[in-house]
Amino acid sequence: MRLRILAMIIASTTAAPGVGLAGATDDPPPGAELKAGIIGLDTSHAVAFTKLLNAEKPKPEVAGVRVVAAFPGGSQDIPSSRDRVAGYTAELRDRHKVAIVDSIDELLKRVDVVLLESVDGRPHLEQARPVFKARKPVFIDKPVAGTLADAIAIYDLARETNTPCFSSSSLRFSPGVASLTHDPKVGDIVGCATYGPCELEPHHPDLFWYGVHGVETLYTIMGPGCETVARTHTEGTDLVVGVWKDGRIGSFRGNRKAPYRFGGTVFGTKGIAPVGDYAGYEPLVVEIVRFFKTGKPPVSAEETVEMFAFMEAADESKRQGGRPVTIASVVDKARQAARSVSSGARKP
Repeated sequence: MRLRILAMIIASTTAAPGVGLAGATDDPPPGAELKAGIIGLDTSHAVAFTKLLNAEKPKPEVAGVRVVAAFPGGSQDIPSSRDRVAGYTAELRDRHKVAIVDSIDELLKRVDVVLLESVDGRPHLEQARPVFKARKPVFIDKPVAGTLADAIAIYDLARETNTPCFSSSSLRFSPGVASLTHDPKVGDIVGCATYGPCELEPHHPDLFWYGVHGVETLYTIMGPGCETVARTHTEGTDLVVGVWKDGRIGSFRGNRKAPYRFGGTVFGTKGIAPVGDYAGYEPLVVEIVRFFKTGKPPVSAEETVEMFAFMEAADESKRQGGRPVTIASVVDKARQAARSVSSGARKP
């Protein structure tokens, strides 16, 4: 019963179904090219997405959305953010003729839809607030936020303002991952073990920074419904095991010393199959364009919140020496914190 109530609470963060561009102000006429703005030029995603969207002859699947403006942002206390802003800003301005603006408010005056790309998840909530206020459909790149409480607050604001919103890693839409969920040779999925790089960043929960890719793959295949999480941590490896409410077991192995590769194994009632190779950014951009045109998120708020709760529970399990931690307990704690951050009133 408690999990059923929990699911209802998380599901309540989802924007109303069927909400399209009517959720945005100053809607473009049907069939018009959508003007996109980027928040955060401290990630290669900003350049890669712009190359696909602003190509001279874009593929039909990504046509109809063009990046026209960007706000650089950047985080001074994360070198991989701070040291890349200038280069990516120059590339978008000089090579792709994207207007560089000095505020998010100015960006919102120029665009119909938003790509929130800041590599640091901590400022996402504050950067998203004016976007939600303007009711511009927004894709928020991983990690959706720097804390589980902020992630919940983001989806609360999306629901309250009726603004279409979703977040995802690019691995979710790789054909070799998504196809396994309905592969007749595999049958019904009874378990999954994924692996991938898991670099740590001291300002984020351990798995939020890069382990999120492998966890996203795990959730793409297993779906929501995890109840408990246990984590074994060493200097070079994390092994996180989740038990789903129907008895299925899913795991993520985060590597810091093994080769830089993504993958995994899916266990089904009819067969066992490897998780396919990473297919780059294009499948994700295709989904983003479809989302911007329809206003329908391809990933629910419920699943995204649970996925980040899985990673937060892994951190809590580490703090408790590897003991199993319930998803419900970390969501309950984070939701209490989210009540203050949703209104912008953070605790000191």
